Amino acid sequence: MTARSTLVLRRLALLAALFAFGLVMFGAFVRLSNAGLSCPDWPTCYGKATWPTAVHEVAKADAAFPERPFEDSKAWREQVHRILAGTLGFAVFAMALIAAWRQRWHALAVLVGAVLAAVGVALYMRGAFVISSVISVLAIGLPLIAALTLRRPGAWRASVLALAVIIFQAMLGMWTVTLLLKPIVVMGHLLGGLTTFSLLAWSALRYAGVGADDDRYAALRKAVIVGVVLLACQIALGGWTSSNYAALACGTDFPKCLGQWMPATDFKEGFVLWRGVGVNYEGGVLDMAARSAIQIAHRIGALVVFCYLGWLSHKTARAGLRGLGIAIGVALVVQVLLGISNVHFGLPLWVATAHNGVAAALLFTLLATLARTQRRRPDGLPLVESRG
Repeated sequence: MTARSTLVLRRLALLAALFAFGLVMFGAFVRLSNAGLSCPDWPTCYGKATWPTAVHEVAKADAAFPERPFEDSKAWREQVHRILAGTLGFAVFAMALIAAWRQRWHALAVLVGAVLAAVGVALYMRGAFVISSVISVLAIGLPLIAALTLRRPGAWRASVLALAVIIFQAMLGMWTVTLLLKPIVVMGHLLGGLTTFSLLAWSALRYAGVGADDDRYAALRKAVIVGVVLLACQIALGGWTSSNYAALACGTDFPKCLGQWMPATDFKEGFVLWRGVGVNYEGGVLDMAARSAIQIAHRIGALVVFCYLGWLSHKTARAGLRGLGIAIGVALVVQVLLGISNVHFGLPLWVATAHNGVAAALLFTLLATLARTQRRRPDGLPLVESRG
């Protein structure tokens, strides 16, 4: 891998990571403003690459989708989100291709995977849903295999893996619409977006040479990985809470729920992951006991994560990474305060959106700490992941 390619990847990864962070924020804004089904078709919006604007276009859209009348204030949000996601997809494809370019089979896998993804979308738009799904699975599998077998340092493999994730993320976006906001799909879409951001952010850190000159921080690495896993679980719980419209299941009470420490709950019903196809989940379908169970589970998870990451913040600072320890602690406190504010103030849109953004920022502080515990080469490239 030439120094020029490394420089290009470093810049691309940084820009893509920043773009992905903004996309996570905007995606949360779209979801939380109830615009997730504002375009009833995919990837077009009422049959247009953008969205209807002229009076005759709106009339045609309403006639074609009478069950979903056009709402300009929402449709533009959803379609802009799709356009931005597509833009990120092109950037990730460029990164994957550059990272795999000097290994012919791997570069071919990236190219064919991207072409198959485009073919899958085209077939889906023509109504060939089964063959489209098969081709899309192949489109994901090729760059996935390429990432796992690429003989390059970890940042390069992560760049290729990000392409497989973002193709799968596009499928989740499609299923979000076609399966009418099914909670497991909506939660998966959130996790997919944050996984894409994580891969790009970690790659950017490693391409930039973030790491240690020796193994002095190696003992901290496992603790950081546990922190990442715990935070990912809590983010998933947050996604489940949001997708089941359970954010205000306890009213505006905190720390109590509906004025009680333990109200009526139904954890079994609240955590059924797969429900019937054809059900419109917009607004939620669960009763109050099930939603309360989800909200309480999210609060318990928040307490566990707060305690662990608070300890990790202290441990990181004591290990000599004071700036990162403080960053973890600050992001953690802000995130908890935003979560409480969501409940206390009745889920204001800006607070709920910021809650998603700070979750991504907190995740980034952990990724930066993880990168800092790994060794680097004198030229700034990572050592620990190298396979030759």
